[in-house]
Formats: sequence, C-alpha cells, structure tokens
Amino acid sequence: MKFMLDTVNLDKIRYYQSILPLAGVTSNPSIIKKEGKIDFYAHLKKIKEIIGSADLHVQVVGKLQEEIEKDAQDIVDHLGKETFIKIPVNEEGLAAIKSLKSKEFKVTATAIYTEFQAYLAIAAGADYLAPYYNRMENLNINAADVIYAMAEEIKRSSSPTEILAASFKNVNQVNQACRNGAQAITASPDIFEQALTMPAIQKAVTDFHDDWRETFATEKIYEL
Repeated sequence: MKFMLDTVNLDKIRYYQSILPLAGVTSNPSIIKKEGKIDFYAHLKKIKEIIGSADLHVQVVGKLQEEIEKDAQDIVDHLGKETFIKIPVNEEGLAAIKSLKSKEFKVTATAIYTEFQAYLAIAAGADYLAPYYNRMENLNINAADVIYAMAEEIKRSSSPTEILAASFKNVNQVNQACRNGAQAITASPDIFEQALTMPAIQKAVTDFHDDWRETFATEKIYEL
C-alpha cells in the first residue's frame, strides 16, 4: 500500500515525511491556492528536496489537448521527467493522456467519478487512476463499488495501472478504498491526524506507561 500526502504545505510535508512511509506528494491548483502567492516551481522544488525519491504529482491547468501537453512539457522541464502529470479524464484530457504516454510521460488520470472514465484511462495507459471518493459519495455514487470495478478491470486486463484514491473526508473512506482494491491513497494531513491521534490510542499509551511505572518503579530495564 502506498501512502501519499495531498498538500503543498512545506511544514506539513516535513512533519509527515518524518513519520509516514511516504510514497509521494500530490497537488492540484485548489491545494496550491491555499498557500497563497508562491513561486510555483521554486516551491515544488523545495517539496522534491524534502521527499527525496518519493513521487511528486502535479496537475495541468490547460483545457485543450495542446494546452495540456504544453503544461506537461513545462512541468517536466522544471521538475524532471519522473514527475507524474495529473490530467482530468474528459475528451481533451484523454487525448492528451494517450499522446503523452506515447512520449513516455508519467501520467495520473484524475477527476475520475465513473467506472467508464477509469476503463478509458487504463486503456490509454495511465500510470495511476485518481478516483474522487468523497465527491462521488456526495453525488450518490457508490465510491467503493467504483473502485472495486476499477481494480477488477486492472486485474482482468493485466494492466500496470494503479488506483490512487483521493478526496477523503474521514478515515473510514480511506479504509473502504483500500478494502476495495486501491493500491495507493492520497489524503490531506487532517486525515492522517485523525488516524494517529484518536483519544483511545493516547489512552492506551498512557495506561501502559503508568502501569509500567507502578509495577517497576525502582527498576530500569530501559529508559523511559
């Protein structure tokens, strides 16, 4: 299972890089907007310095195929050919994915809401599919079923494409995505915080600590 961080906040990336088995960082224009006015490529280069060999996923902003491909070329020119180019799966995006894969770009097909979008992106050679879990649920789409169908098609076609599930509002949605076949997830720092700072976890840690001290108050098997 691959775990990625869906943010461009440098402090958050540094913090979770030290904790998580971090496979990468994902971004999109809305996430970047939250950071305010930044030097775009200089900022992303700082992220690359922090995460080392982990993957960086950067989204295009062009709407037409030629604009998307121009954005993709600009991204790799600044950040390296190993960068994954995030492209929404619509008509123009799908044409760009097909073209860019023929030129050996790394591509993450994003803004996926339906099985059919995923099937087309798999056939076009996308490296990752990024289904929007919570957004699907908000549209009364069964996100777990969609991800399961994607996983079955990948298996049936022996495709190297992987599912990078995204857009989560809680840990349970992450669990459901993993159970139904996602090979990777990307989540905001808030989701990882939810998972790791449950009151029950801290209570268990405190109880173990206190019980040890009460039982072995005068012994030092290891430093506490």
